[in-house]
Amino acid sequence: MATTTSPTTAPLGVHEKLNRAPSRIGTLIFGGVLILGLIFIGASIARDLGDVTLGSSWPYILLGVALLVALGFEFVNGFHDTANAVATVIYTHSLDPNIAVVWSGAWNFLGVVTSSGAVAFGIVSLLPVELILQVGSSAGFAMVFALLIAAILWNLGTWWFGLPASSSHTLIGSIIGVGIANQLMSVKSGTSGVDWAQAANIGKSLLLSPIFGFILAACLLMVMKAVIKDKRLYEAPKGTEPPPFWIRGLLILTCTGVSFFHGSNDGQKGMGLIMLILIGTVPTTYALNHAVTARQSEDFIAVSHQAADTVGKYVTAAAVVGDPRDDVTEYIRTREFKPNTMLALRVLINDIGTEMAQFKQLASVPREHVRNFRNDMYLVSEALRLMQKSGKPQLAAADVATLKNYKSHIDKATRFIPTWVKVAVALALGLGTMIGWKRIVVTVGEKIGKEHLTYAQGASAELVAMGTILAADNLGLPVSTTHVLSSGIAGTMFANRSGLQTETLRNLALAWILTLPAAMMLSGLLFFTFRTLFKG
Repeated sequence: MATTTSPTTAPLGVHEKLNRAPSRIGTLIFGGVLILGLIFIGASIARDLGDVTLGSSWPYILLGVALLVALGFEFVNGFHDTANAVATVIYTHSLDPNIAVVWSGAWNFLGVVTSSGAVAFGIVSLLPVELILQVGSSAGFAMVFALLIAAILWNLGTWWFGLPASSSHTLIGSIIGVGIANQLMSVKSGTSGVDWAQAANIGKSLLLSPIFGFILAACLLMVMKAVIKDKRLYEAPKGTEPPPFWIRGLLILTCTGVSFFHGSNDGQKGMGLIMLILIGTVPTTYALNHAVTARQSEDFIAVSHQAADTVGKYVTAAAVVGDPRDDVTEYIRTREFKPNTMLALRVLINDIGTEMAQFKQLASVPREHVRNFRNDMYLVSEALRLMQKSGKPQLAAADVATLKNYKSHIDKATRFIPTWVKVAVALALGLGTMIGWKRIVVTVGEKIGKEHLTYAQGASAELVAMGTILAADNLGLPVSTTHVLSSGIAGTMFANRSGLQTETLRNLALAWILTLPAAMMLSGLLFFTFRTLFKG
C-alpha cells in the first residue's frame, strides 16, 4: 500500500485556491513595480558609470553576467525562504494565496531596502582575505562565480523535490568550499582558506536556530493555551472560511513580520557578493563610498591621527616592519599576533590618514589609487575586528573606544550598499517568490504534521521565526528562515500531540545534513574549474 504524505484532515479548499491563476490586477501591479524597479536600476547604473571609461566592452559584459548570476541566487532564494512566510496564512484561510504572496513580497521588499548591511559583510568576511583583496583578478571572479552557481544548483535541486532547504546553509557551504579549494591550490600552506572562527560563529547560529525554533514554538503554544482560553484559536479551519477577526489579524501580522525580517536578513546574503562584483569590475565607482562628504572626510582625518597615536602606545621596541600590508595581511590570515603587527597597523593607519588629507574626500581619490586605498582600509578594519575579538593585545577601555570609533569611520567609507543594489535584490526575491512558492508552501502546510495546522500553531511558529530573525539581524548573523519556521511548526505539532510525518522530517533532516557538504563539494569543484579556465 502506498504511503500518503497528506494530513489526516484534508486541507479543505486549499488546493483549489493554490491552483487559481493570479488575478489580472495583481499581475499588472507587480509588472508595473518590476518595470519601475528596472528603470530605477538602469538609471542608477548609467549615472554611476557615466564618467567611467573601462577601455573595452569586456568589463561591462563581465559585470552584467556576474550581476545576473548573483541576482539569480536571490531569485532562487525566493523559491525557498519567502514561501515559508505565507504557508500559515494560506493554510488557515487568513489570506488568499495570491494576495498572501503579493503581501509578503511587498514586506520583503521593505525589509531588503531598509537593511543595515551587517549580515552582508559578515558573509563576505568568511572569504579568503587574498581573494577579497584581489577581487578584480581572475581568481576573485572564479570565487564569486563558483560559490553563487553552486548555491543556485543546490537550491534548485532541493526546491524541485519540495524540500525547504536553507539558502543560508547553502551559501555558507559554498563559501567554505571555495576557501578549502583556494587553500589546496595556494602556495601558502594553511593560511589561504576560510575564516574558520567566523564560520564557526555563523555555523552555530544556523545549527541552533532550528532547535530554538522547535522548542520555543512548542513552549509558546503551551503558554497560549494556558493564557488565551478562546477555543477557536486551537481549532483547524472549517471549510474555506477565514478565522475570527482577531485571530486572522494575528496571523497576518506574523506573516508580515516574518516577511519583513526575512527580507532584512536573507536579502542581505547576496548583497555583499554583488558589492564584491562591483568593486572588482568598477572600483573607481564602487570601491569607496562617494556619499561621504568633505566635512565627514575632515573628521575621518582627525580620527585617523587619534587611532595612529592610540596604536602607537602598544608598539614595542622590538618591532620591525617590512611591508606593512603584508604584515597585516599575514595577521588576518593566521590570527597570530606578533610584535610587528601593531607597528604595521600604525603605519597603515598613518598612510590612510595622510592620503585622505591629500585627496580631501573619497570621490577625489585618483583611479589608480582607489583599489589600494580601499584594500588598506579593509585590512585595518579586519585587523581591528580580530584584535577586539581575541583580546590581544589587551587595550585600555578608552583606547578600545577610540579604535572602535575609527573602525566605524573606515566601515562607512568601504562597507556600503547602493540603494539600486537593494532594489535589485528585493525584485529578484519577489520574482522568485511569485514563480516558485507553491512547492515549499505545500510541504510546510501539509507534510510536517499529521493533522491540519491550527491557527495557534501557525501564529506560534511565525512569532518565533520573526523573533529569531530579528535577533540574528541585530547580531549581524545569517539565519535560516526555512529551518526556523519548519522546525517551529514541527514543535507546535509535537506540543499539540498532532503527530509528525516521519518521512517528511527525515527528508528535511537529510537536506539539512547534506546541504553543507554538498555545497562545499560543488563550489570547490567549480572554483578549481573556473581558476583553470581563467588561467588558460
